[in-house]
Amino acid sequence: MFAQPLIDGMDFARNGRELHGEISIKSLLRLGDMLAKSDGSLAYVVRGLRVSDRYMLEVALSGVCHLRCHRCLGEIEYPVGITTRLQLVSAEKMDEIDANDDEMECIEASSQIDVLALVEDELILGLPFAPKHPEGTCSPDIEGLQQPASAFSVLANLKKKY
Repeated sequence: MFAQPLIDGMDFARNGRELHGEISIKSLLRLGDMLAKSDGSLAYVVRGLRVSDRYMLEVALSGVCHLRCHRCLGEIEYPVGITTRLQLVSAEKMDEIDANDDEMECIEASSQIDVLALVEDELILGLPFAPKHPEGTCSPDIEGLQQPASAFSVLANLKKKY
């Protein structure tokens, strides 16, 4: 079992460090129900940046996820290409941040940021909530399914029995 890579966020950004690797989709347990299958892996790059007076982490993900279509329940091969910048903010200042401010995403500037958890968070946020094939390209497999009876006909049949 490999050790989880941990970084000191501020030190990482201050020194312009970079960490890259691949993560198996099977190891991303929180994706669970979203996936049609958990084959493959995703490449990630985490970079430390300083933009003006702000320290940031840039998280870039690339690869393919096999999601489940919410229309037909079939498999969708969804290309992942996500790049996010996260401003590092001290724990004291996190309380002052307006949650409705969409200007910049912020995370706490911890001395022990779990890189793989950060990658998984950004992937979950970047995937569509209800993925679907393009309109007209999928149809539910209705072979073998019976048409549901109307509720009124079911009630009428119950009335006849009693």
